[in-house]
Amino acid sequence: MSAFGSPPNVSTATTANDHNIGASSGNDSVSSLIWSPVSNHLVSTNWDGGVRCWEVQEQGGQIRSMPKAQVNHENQSPVLCSCFSPDGSTVFSGGADKAVRMWNLAQAAPSSNGLSQQIGVHNSPVKSIGFLKSTNLVVSGGWDKFLKFWDARQPNPVGQIELPERCYDLDVRDGLLVVACAGRHILAYDVAGQPREHSRRESPLKYQTRCIAAFPDQTGFAVGSIEGRVGIHYLQKVQGKDSFAFKCHRQDTNAFSVNAICFHNVGTFATVGGDGVINFWDKDNKQRLKGCPAINRTIPCANFNATGNLFAYASSYDWSMGSSFYSPGQPNQNEIFIHYTPEDEIKPKKKPGVR
Repeated sequence: MSAFGSPPNVSTATTANDHNIGASSGNDSVSSLIWSPVSNHLVSTNWDGGVRCWEVQEQGGQIRSMPKAQVNHENQSPVLCSCFSPDGSTVFSGGADKAVRMWNLAQAAPSSNGLSQQIGVHNSPVKSIGFLKSTNLVVSGGWDKFLKFWDARQPNPVGQIELPERCYDLDVRDGLLVVACAGRHILAYDVAGQPREHSRRESPLKYQTRCIAAFPDQTGFAVGSIEGRVGIHYLQKVQGKDSFAFKCHRQDTNAFSVNAICFHNVGTFATVGGDGVINFWDKDNKQRLKGCPAINRTIPCANFNATGNLFAYASSYDWSMGSSFYSPGQPNQNEIFIHYTPEDEIKPKKKPGVR
């Protein structure tokens, strides 16, 4: 088997044939990509204040996409995060306007000015958002150091939790909520009912946290840092499995940020980074399943669709080098691609000698 992080035994495929969404990808960096849990509707959020939706069709590995609609946040404020409701009817988003907003996809234009409906507010920008199935609440994490829980029918939060630092990212998997904060704080909550803190700890990685994702089976989480490293951490004892960390998204002596960790429904996962590289990993067998050649731009976000055969990723500036490296107006600066993902790319591979 190939060592974790080394080139895989399988050949490295290119992304040359990946489907390009086209010119409708937005006028500024893409901050999040999410798929409907019940259909192939893809939604992006952008720093230009837009929330956009496409209908995607796939047949025999061939992909087509059609732009459906767009809404905006107030004053073209950057939109930083998004999530779907479990039935796929509604998109929730948060951003630099400090607002938590709701968009019913059946409504092409929620208001005359194209703004989505505000259902909540923080005192600082909203960095991450999720949906709690068991209670039908939206949870948002802000730079005001609060988690807030929203019922879309009420203007005030139904609850809030003070965090030790600013929220950088959060993820929800059924009854598990994991939150990554500044200062390398990581908190886990049981949200099957009334939110209850399960644990808090320091990140297993030495540098600033960039992203976090809960395991599909809710036994733990993966966390990525700005220093090209991923930590795999179990919240409960799992026989034959231990927590560990590994290096990734590195070129020679340079380390790049791990911008997103996306779990496939079979338990494997993808990472994308500031080096413009996509990697598919198997944490259980400690293998890299696939590594793609670097594209010519950073990849800020990505996600698998519900069935796991489509992988969407954005090619745009991730702001890791600050505003001085941002060059607006360049052609093809913000693009969204969809990669067809057959089983042999993402399914766990048995170790040699194991039957």
